[in-house]
Amino acid sequence: MAGQIPQHFIDDLLAKVNIVDVIDQRVTLKKSGSNFSACCPFHNEKTPSFTVSQTKQFYHCFGCSANGNAIGFLMEYDNMHFVDAIETLAESVGLDVPRNQQAAQARTDSKPLYTLMGSIALYYQSELRKSTEAIDYLKARGLSGEIAKRYGIGFVPDGWDALQKQFPQEEAAMLKTGMLIQGDGGKRPYQRFRNRIMFPIRDRRGRVIGFGGRVMDNQEPKYLNSPETPLFHKGSELYGLYEARKAAQDAGSAVVVEGYMDVVALGQHGIENAVATLGTAANQQHSESLFRTVPTIVFCFDGDRAGRSAAWRALTATLPCLQDGRDAHFLFLPDGEDPDSVVKAGGAAAFNDLLTTRIAIIDYLYQHLANDIDMTSIGDKAKLAEKAKPLLATIPKGVYKQLALRRLESLIGLSLGSDRAGAPAASANVRSPRAQDAALTPMSRAVLLCLQHPEVVQALPVEHYDISPQLPGADVLLSLINDCNDDPGMNTARLLERFRDGNRYQYLVKLATKPYFPDGRELDSETAINEFVHSITRLRERSQQSLVDKVELSARTGLLGLRRR
Repeated sequence: MAGQIPQHFIDDLLAKVNIVDVIDQRVTLKKSGSNFSACCPFHNEKTPSFTVSQTKQFYHCFGCSANGNAIGFLMEYDNMHFVDAIETLAESVGLDVPRNQQAAQARTDSKPLYTLMGSIALYYQSELRKSTEAIDYLKARGLSGEIAKRYGIGFVPDGWDALQKQFPQEEAAMLKTGMLIQGDGGKRPYQRFRNRIMFPIRDRRGRVIGFGGRVMDNQEPKYLNSPETPLFHKGSELYGLYEARKAAQDAGSAVVVEGYMDVVALGQHGIENAVATLGTAANQQHSESLFRTVPTIVFCFDGDRAGRSAAWRALTATLPCLQDGRDAHFLFLPDGEDPDSVVKAGGAAAFNDLLTTRIAIIDYLYQHLANDIDMTSIGDKAKLAEKAKPLLATIPKGVYKQLALRRLESLIGLSLGSDRAGAPAASANVRSPRAQDAALTPMSRAVLLCLQHPEVVQALPVEHYDISPQLPGADVLLSLINDCNDDPGMNTARLLERFRDGNRYQYLVKLATKPYFPDGRELDSETAINEFVHSITRLRERSQQSLVDKVELSARTGLLGLRRR
């Protein structure tokens, strides 16, 4: 990930960005002592356990253990890729991201495409204002001008070359983005979308990456989507996610529906946490993307056979995402109804009433599997267990998995080991948290202190860090010490970022967020220095003893060789 962008730039960027500002734009923070706090955006809680340290430029949740720097927060909260997070932060502080030639070329190629798609969206919106027919159609569907503006809805007139006339210099780019189709036999390109209501599809950064177009009559296809392009991959995108994100976080859930008009109709009635798949079945990538925004997903489907078939595909795709703290439900609408028709007839209240009938994903799992099973038959109960086991195996280890297995046990009347499912391996010598904290080695203590209080490194002259590189963990400690010596203004976030792609990153993050004292007391700067000096002294003693042991071993080996002669 970081290989595309020079490490020195990432370091400089994190030095210029204030994580408090980055997070406060998305989650309201309150001053709490020397830090800032909020209810965690990554799991449901009533008492704030999410802490942001301005000094360390690091966030940590004591409830769900989410943690990281400004880059990690954007990756987790906004579901951005590493490079996108870097770009977003760089833009916020007015920096240009340096890249290697290949990466720079890719960005150079894509940036004007995003700009063009945004311009096309504005053009479609201006055409909507000119079209009485399109405005009347939207009004007949119960949509206001305000909701059309919120979702950027537009209109494309009939014809073959309106886009070429509007953007005469952009033909090649419009072919690349799928807005034009190359004519057969060398004929001129023509518009993909004609005489349709246009719905811009945005990525999580709000950039237009594609369009969905709906006819205003009975022509087919009713909906037409942008094709796969360098910007748009419909299997990984959700319509309305950019617009729905804040409302979904406030509600703690997102509602997945089947069409653009369903999303917009729900939004018209104040239900703003709805998103839609883009003509594809709900997949694992969709679920994972939503779970990074909300703890609960509600899949909304028609109650007919096709709807239940789509629901089952969504279920199997979502099970692998069900870490503890996440959940999913299914809402099946009455025959012939869709979210649009429900809110049109009864408003938000009617849809919210239906939401109370939703089925938890595990309940639906067993309901579906037991459709053709006689639950009074021992053989059929065994059959249910055999059908369920491979599906339950896809759920990540944890309490959720244990509870899902326990539900199966209650159905078949037999224990299948739910108490052990997902539980950590038992140990004959499980130590208390206090004993575990006390068992931190001098090396781990020194690394922890370096990460949490980088200033401690300045307390000792460089020659005092003559620690044997042969000691386990010495390579990491010496690297941290060098980084802190090179830059007296170093902080936790910047230190950790240098290890992001390494196999020790998670361990270092754990140390960076671990209380030094077992009772959770805060470590002041003076105590941190004293503890660090003590740890380094212990490590130097160990290094010297290791050298003595090595010399003695060498001498004994040599003497033994002489005796054998």
